[in-house]
Amino acid sequence: MQEAELHDLSDDADYAASQQEGSASMMRCDSSKLSTSSETEGAEIVYLKDNVAIHPTQYAFERISGRLKLIKQGSALFMTWIPYKRQSTNAKLSEKDRNLYTIRAVPFADVRSIRRHTPALGWQYIIVVLSSGLAFPPLYFYNGGVREFLTTIKQHVFLVRSVEDTNVFLLNDFQNPLQRTLSSLELPRAVPIPSMPSAPVLPRESTSHENQERTDVGISDLFRESHGNGFCPLERRKSNQSDDYSHKPSDDAEGVAVQSPVAPDPVEKVPYREHNRDGEAATNVGTFELISYKEFDKLSLVWGKPRQPPLGLEEWATFLDSEGRVVDSKALRKRIFYGGIEHKLRKEVWAILLGHHTYESTYAERKHQRSIKKTEYETIKSQWQSISPAQAKRFTKFRERKGLIEKDVVRTDRSLSFYDGDDNPNVNLLRDILLTYSFYNFDLGYCQGMSDLLSPILLVMEDESESFWCFVALMECLGPNFNRDQSGMHSQLFALSKLVELLDNPLHNHFKQNDCLNYFFCFRWMLIQFKRELEYEKTMRLWEVLWTHYLSEHLHLYLSVAILKRYRGKIIGEQMDFDTLIRFITELSGRIDLDATLRDAEALCICAGERGADCIPPGTPPSLPVDNGLLYSQQDEVL
Repeated sequence: MQEAELHDLSDDADYAASQQEGSASMMRCDSSKLSTSSETEGAEIVYLKDNVAIHPTQYAFERISGRLKLIKQGSALFMTWIPYKRQSTNAKLSEKDRNLYTIRAVPFADVRSIRRHTPALGWQYIIVVLSSGLAFPPLYFYNGGVREFLTTIKQHVFLVRSVEDTNVFLLNDFQNPLQRTLSSLELPRAVPIPSMPSAPVLPRESTSHENQERTDVGISDLFRESHGNGFCPLERRKSNQSDDYSHKPSDDAEGVAVQSPVAPDPVEKVPYREHNRDGEAATNVGTFELISYKEFDKLSLVWGKPRQPPLGLEEWATFLDSEGRVVDSKALRKRIFYGGIEHKLRKEVWAILLGHHTYESTYAERKHQRSIKKTEYETIKSQWQSISPAQAKRFTKFRERKGLIEKDVVRTDRSLSFYDGDDNPNVNLLRDILLTYSFYNFDLGYCQGMSDLLSPILLVMEDESESFWCFVALMECLGPNFNRDQSGMHSQLFALSKLVELLDNPLHNHFKQNDCLNYFFCFRWMLIQFKRELEYEKTMRLWEVLWTHYLSEHLHLYLSVAILKRYRGKIIGEQMDFDTLIRFITELSGRIDLDATLRDAEALCICAGERGADCIPPGTPPSLPVDNGLLYSQQDEVL
C-alpha cells in the first residue's frame, strides 16, 4: 500500500467542508455556558476540536471525521466525539455505520489511561482506555491538538505520566503494579468500576442517531476470571447439560423481567435455490434437510450436515500419498470441518492446518523443516536469554513484557493436569515461548490473551520449537486482535454487527434500541476464539474446525451470530439492555452446545452467501495480513 493511500486528504469530503467552514481551529470556551436552559445548566465546553477522525478500516479514505469535545459539569469532566452528519465521498460507510462509533458523555472517572502516539510519518492519535480495560478506536488529530487536549484534561482531573511508558498518561494512581502495567498496554482485564456521577444532559449534535457507546457499567463482567482460569467447574457443567439456558435477570435489573413480543426469525423467510420432494434444500455446498424454525428458542438451525466422529489415524492415512503429501486438501479440510481430529493425531495435523507445514510437504521435508526451525528457534530464544541483569535494568520494554508474561502464565489453565502443580516445566515452557515470540515479533510483543492461545498448542505439540512455530503461524492470522489501537477487534465487531443486521434485523434493531450496537459483549469471543466459553477439549475441536477455512475464514463471526440467535427470544423478550446482556453473555460460559452451534453457523453462512461476505471488511482477522510493511502498528514512539 502506498503512503499516499494512507494519508492523502484530498478525497475527504468532511475535511474539505470543514476547511471551507473554518472549523479546523480549536476553540476554548472556559467561561461560556453551553446553554442558558435548565437542561444544560452548569455544563461548559472546555475543549473543542474539529477533524478528529476514526478509521474503521485500514484505508484512510474510509475514515469518519467528527468533532471532539471536553465538557465540564460540576466537578466532573466528560468527553464526546460526534461524527459529522454531512455526506461523505465514501459510499461504503453509511450514516448508520458512522453512528456505531459515536462517543457520548464518557466521564473521565471511567477512564483508565490515554496513550499518545506520535509516529514519524502520519498524524498523532490517542487511544482512550476505560477502567474496564476496553478502548475506544484511535482518535486521529489531523490538525494537531493532542498536547492541548492533554493539557486541558490535566487542568480538570488528576493526570500523571506512566513511569513504565512515557507515552501513557494515567488518570488513576493504581496501587497494584500489575494493574499499572495492564493500563499502559491497553489490555482487557476486569477491574472494579467505582460509582460515578451520572452523565450530563448535553445539547444535541448534528447527527441522526442517538446511539451511545455504552462501555462503562457492566463491562467488567465481560473479562472477569472464571473458576479455573475461565473454565466452569465440572459440577456446573454437569448440572447444565441442556442448551436451553434459562436466564434470570438479577435483582438490580428491573427485578422481574417483562416479556415483550418477539419478532419472528427472518431466517425462516430465506428463499432456497430449489426444493425436492423429500423436504430438502439443494445449495452450492450440498443438500440439506429442511426443518421448521418455529421452535427456534428450543432447537437450532439443524439443516447442516450432521457432525461426524473425529478423524482417526487409519482414515488420515487415506488422505496421504506414499511420501506423506496430502492428496486432496479440500477434502481433508471438509472432513475436519464436520468432525474434528482425534487427539493423538492433532500433533501432526495441526501443524499442517496452521500452515507451519504445507499440504504438499512430504514426511522427509517435514522432518527436515523441524530440524531447521528448531535451530532457528534456539537462536531467537538466546537473544533474550543472553540479556544480563545490567542490560535488563536499561531495557524497560523487556522488563515490562517479561513481568507480564510471568504473571500471566502462572494463571493460565492451571486446572489442567498438564499445567498443574508448583514448578511445572510446562508453565516454564509457556513463559519461554511467549518471551521468544516477543523477540521474534518485537513490534507486537506480548499482550494478555496470547497465553490463552498458546496453551492448547503446547499441550498438543508437546515440543517447544514446534509449539513456537505453530503459534507464530496462528498469530499471523490473529495478531491484529492484539494491536494497541484494537483495529482488528473493532473490524470484527463491526462485521458482526453487519451480519446480525443481515441475518436477524429484529435482533439488530433490539441492540440498536438498547445502545448495544458496539457489540462489546462479544469482545472476548473474538479476542481468544471462544476459549473461555467452552471446555478445553471443545475449544480444541472448535479451533481445528475454524482453521480449515472450509466455508469461510470468518466462521467465528457466524458462530457468534448463531449464539445470539439461539437466545434471541430471551434477549428480545426480556428487553435486555447493555448491562444485562453483558452478564447474560458471560454466564453462557460452559453452557454452549458446540455441535448444535456449529450447525447453526454453517446454515447461517450458507444463507448469507455473498451478501454475508460483503459485510466483512477486507483484512478482518483471521485473514492473512497483507505484506505491506505495516503489519503491526505497534511502534513505541518517543515524545
